Formats: sequence, C-alpha cells, structure tokens
Amino acid sequence: MKILFLDQSGKPGGAELCLLDIAKPYRDHCLVGLFADGSFRNLLEENQIPVEVLTTDQIQVRKESSLVQGLSSLAQLAPLIAKVMQIALNYDLIYANTQKALVVGALASFFTHRPLVYHLHDILSLEHFSQTNRRIAVTSANRFASLIIANSEASKAAFVEAGGHPEITEVVYNGFDSKIYHSSESEVSQIRQQLGLNGQFVVGHFSRLAPWKGQHILIEALAQCPEEVTVILVGDALFGEQDYVQRLHDQVKTLAIETRVKFLGFRSDVPLLMAACDLVAHTSTSPEPFGRVIVEAMLSGRRVVAANAGGAIELVEHGVNGFLFTPGNSQELAQVIITCLNDREKTAAIANNARATASQRFDVANINQQIAQLLMRLC
Repeated sequence: MKILFLDQSGKPGGAELCLLDIAKPYRDHCLVGLFADGSFRNLLEENQIPVEVLTTDQIQVRKESSLVQGLSSLAQLAPLIAKVMQIALNYDLIYANTQKALVVGALASFFTHRPLVYHLHDILSLEHFSQTNRRIAVTSANRFASLIIANSEASKAAFVEAGGHPEITEVVYNGFDSKIYHSSESEVSQIRQQLGLNGQFVVGHFSRLAPWKGQHILIEALAQCPEEVTVILVGDALFGEQDYVQRLHDQVKTLAIETRVKFLGFRSDVPLLMAACDLVAHTSTSPEPFGRVIVEAMLSGRRVVAANAGGAIELVEHGVNGFLFTPGNSQELAQVIITCLNDREKTAAIANNARATASQRFDVANINQQIAQLLMRLC
C-alpha cells in the first residue's frame, strides 16, 4: 500500500510525532507532504521517511478564521491542491493528519478518486475553533473521508456533536515506543546536577507555553507548596504567545519564587528530563484531545497529575495510575503535589503501575497494527 501523508506543520507537535510513528512502517512506499518547512522535516529525514515540502507560502486560515477568510484562502490553496493531486496519482491512499491537510486532501481525493483518511487530533469545540472552521472540517470529513481516526473518545464525541458521521469514525490512541523512556540512574543524576535540582522535589511541565496549557496554574500551586518543591517548564511559545511567556515570568517574580522555577525552553532530551522529575503535571484549562505528555510520563515511571477533562480522563484513573484535579484549581493541584512529596513510597508504586500498564496499552507496534487493519479495508 502506497500512502501520501499530508500535514500542515513544519514543527513537531503532538500530531506530527504521532504521524512520525505511523509513517515508519511505510517508509519504503510513502511520502509525507508538508505545507511548511521546519524541524519536523529534519526529524522525518533522520528516520529515513521520504518527505517533501509542498509549499513555502504561509496558509492564512487559522482556527478562529471567519467564513470570508476561509473562502479567500481557496485561491491561495489552488496551486497546492493541484500539486497534491498530481502527486496523489502515484499513491493508493491520502492520509490527512491536520485540518488544513484535510481540506487540501479532500479536494485531491475527489479529483483523483483516491480514498481519504482523516486523523483527528483535535476536540472540535467552539472554545478553540470558529464555527466556520468546525463546519469546514466536519463537512469535508463527512463528504470526502472514507475513514476518520480519532485520537480519543473525547475527540470523537466532539466531532459527532459537531455533526460528524460516527459510522466512519474509529478511536485509535497514540502509540509509543516504551524503550525511549528508559534512562539510567547515572544519566538522571547527571542531568539533575547540571540543572541544580539535587535535593529538590521536581515537578515537570512539558508543553508549549500557552494560556490554555495552564503553566500559570502550576506556578500558583507551587507558591502553596513547601520550599523543597521546584518546577521546570520545558517548552516555549509557538504561535505568537510571547505575551504569555512574559506574564509567567512576572507571575514568578510577584510570588517571589524565582529560585524555584526554571524555564528550560525547547529541549530535545525530553525523556531524560522527564526521568529527572519526581512528578509530571498536565494542567490544561481546556479539555485535551489526548495528552501525549501524560503517557510519556507514565512510560518514564514518573508520578503524573492531570486536569480532569477531555482525553486525560481516558488515560488516568485517580489513585490507580496517577492523579486528577479540577482544571484551573491550583489548590487541588498543590494538594496532589504535597501528597506525592509526603508519601513517596505509595505514590511511586502508583507510578510503577502506570508504567507497566501504559507500555502495553499504548505500545506503538500494537497501535500501528490497528491502523494498518483499518487502512487495509479501504484498499
């Protein structure tokens, strides 16, 4: 089976990392077409996956775009659509991994008679998408897609609520290679020493810095915790959110906890940094479609606390393989941190249980097999 994968981003976000794992088994007979250049192309090349940047023109449509803006973008997309159509003739299947890729892939599918698969990585709520964007996504998927793969029951439910067809929608969670998340004690000791974390109870947050990711909630909680608790923030602003980054720095200064918060920016050694944490926090204020960081923390053998909403509640069972708190409630989050600090033996056993179950439930080979079986039905 020859597959043309399409993705709008040049940066490796959660959807792109998922695509990387899905494309690996097809590297000898696939192409990943990107709508922007960037480090994701480099990552694909490092994994010997064929990749081509199909356009260098920035697509102006955003999640909050209006109908007029959406329609005006069609003229801009015309050369890209024509190029994708030409390439698609050499492939058996078009696999759209993002919303802009869905729109382009839908038209290419219609004109080339190639089946279209849409991998849904978002919760299509009005909180994150304009009514126009939701309508375009749902209509394109219903009209042109032969299969929709949702990354969680929460994503599927939001899609169906927005008018999506449930009969063509299947839930397949993200897959992970658990070997990546095993670090030696010496490596962990070395990185903690380099970062000045020795003797500290370290709470890690791994995400781009954005208001809905809730880093400010974690900082509020930290101010309510004992002095030995330190936070590391791994990630930076991606989409013009520098004002929020400054807000976080101001918040840390106002609370007089500058020595207890470390802004590490983007890092390539995330598994090692996770292993250096005592607890990994997921603090999104809006429902998360899936929550890769949660599973990564579990596979790293770390305690994990997550906001009780969206896909996170499909991953975390409170007190069994992790902890949940009410989204936005810094007092609840602080209490979980203090519990993990004071009862390290019991909470470490919960983390070990999480690692064992996650390594089976989200094994990348099993997940890829599920996807392969779904794709074979279309061909």
